[in-house]
Amino acid sequence: MPDQVPFVGLTGGLGAGKSTALQALQRLGAETISSDAIVHDLYAGQQLREAVVGRWGPEVAPDGVVDRAAVAQHAFAGDQERRWLEQQIWPLVGAQVAVWLEQVRAREPSPAAAVVEVPLLFEAGLEGIYDATIAVLAAEDVRARRAAARGHEAVGERDARQLSQEEKARRATYVVRNDGTVEQLEAQLSAVLAKLRE
Repeated sequence: MPDQVPFVGLTGGLGAGKSTALQALQRLGAETISSDAIVHDLYAGQQLREAVVGRWGPEVAPDGVVDRAAVAQHAFAGDQERRWLEQQIWPLVGAQVAVWLEQVRAREPSPAAAVVEVPLLFEAGLEGIYDATIAVLAAEDVRARRAAARGHEAVGERDARQLSQEEKARRATYVVRNDGTVEQLEAQLSAVLAKLRE
């Protein structure tokens, strides 16, 4: 059994069900955090708001509130813009996750794992900081249906920035499928948590 709480990165393609998996892991006794939620909070703060306004002008933050769709339009316009935004965001996210992990590892009793949901985990080259990684996979038609239901029109554009599901699966320590019921997903994740604690 590890001396400290296993630090785990959770990833998967658009519509694969990362959030569902994160919720299931929480029910199974893991402490969880979403990098998307951290980014959302960062956009509400002064540092990132001033950076994007300085780069792309006040129209990306009407009335002082960052319009994430407007930011995405600029960021997806080209690799250089996207890289610039990632260089602003990732260090800030990393710093918040580090503080969170320290707090989680100090808890008594220890949680089953400390899990961070990171959509672009492998694309950002972050796998090395985790004790293990989990890739959530789902059939293409299931993913497309879920993404459309959430109003992600630019699925192709967003998906093009990501590695294929197969590549994520190849790189991940553990792979779970999310085509069935939440109970089936939970059973797979329970088995992963058991292996992490061996």
